[in-house]
Amino acid sequence: MAAMRVAIITESFSPDVNGVANSVARVADHLLARGHEPLVIAPRPAPRAGRAITEKPYPVVRLGSLPMPGYGNVRLAWPTRRLREALAGHRADVVHLASPFVLGAWGAKAAADLGIPVVAIYQTDVPGYARAYGVAPGEALSWRWIRHVHGRAAATLAPSSTTAAELVAHGVPNVGRWGRGVDAELFHPSRRDESLRAALAPGGELIVGYVGRLAREKRVDLLARTAALPGVRVVVVGDGPTREAVRRAVPQADFLGTRRGTDLARLYASLDVFVHTGPHETFCQTVQEAQASGVPVVAPAIGGPLDLVRHGVDGLLVPPNDGAAFAAAVGTLADPAVRRDYGRAARAAVASRTWSALGDELIGHYAAATATVRVPGRVPAPVAVPVHVP
Repeated sequence: MAAMRVAIITESFSPDVNGVANSVARVADHLLARGHEPLVIAPRPAPRAGRAITEKPYPVVRLGSLPMPGYGNVRLAWPTRRLREALAGHRADVVHLASPFVLGAWGAKAAADLGIPVVAIYQTDVPGYARAYGVAPGEALSWRWIRHVHGRAAATLAPSSTTAAELVAHGVPNVGRWGRGVDAELFHPSRRDESLRAALAPGGELIVGYVGRLAREKRVDLLARTAALPGVRVVVVGDGPTREAVRRAVPQADFLGTRRGTDLARLYASLDVFVHTGPHETFCQTVQEAQASGVPVVAPAIGGPLDLVRHGVDGLLVPPNDGAAFAAAVGTLADPAVRRDYGRAARAAVASRTWSALGDELIGHYAAATATVRVPGRVPAPVAVPVHVP
């Protein structure tokens, strides 16, 4: 395949720590390794102590940004001619929109004006967030905006079957599937650390962990009943705007802050059970990381986890927003033999979900999109991307 020039327009990028930023970095690294030419266009992050911007081996264009009202750690880029100039200057063959909403919408318009085909990656459940935050009109408005933005794309790629079906049901065209890879070398059962376990649970308690943002939609407060179980120690890894509220809701838990790299991998592998509480996950990368670490998972039976967790095989699925159900599932996994079997099955389940394989699959979607006719000033003809809707 000839080298492609790919412009990735993302709502979030390093040094941010979230699923969108992490997957964009993985995609850009993979493109470079395969001989393609990535360009990343992202909001400029807020200046913050201890958050140095690491140089990348590919060009990154940072656009001026402002904090999102009510969610200060999220930056929104404002429209500027630099976006179109960057696309034209890169001579992009295809534009990758990473979780497009604000900057991605402007990127879709600029790409259409330049006749560049677009592949849009749907990743953030904005309508679900509107529900979680009690903004009733926001859900309908979000879907209208999603249809508008994604309607310009040759393909919209959803990370899970549930999300794909939801997009189709709300009138988004040309929906396909593209999952996420996991670094099964970094996240590995061999990183289990008995000294770390002794520090976290000096009484030999069952160690139950959550990894992710601390925000209202993540429902980490549901761990209160689990933390109250005798012989259980809950650890929370991550940070976010509801940190203090979660501390009050789950006072027995240990809050370890944000962890990365091998430090995070050691924590995963040293857990007995991983619990993800959020009901608005389009995929749920932390579930895959726990599985790669050989740790059984408890997750809500909705969204992305439905594709990742095999109930009764490598984890347990419970009704969303039900703290008692999460606690009961953890109680089931108190049996060491059950945990051992589930953990082995979880590790085996992710063996083929490498970033290399998923990256090559994405390049195939780019190639399909670039087969469309490039006509300046006109949206390229859509690429038919089939999706199975249960």
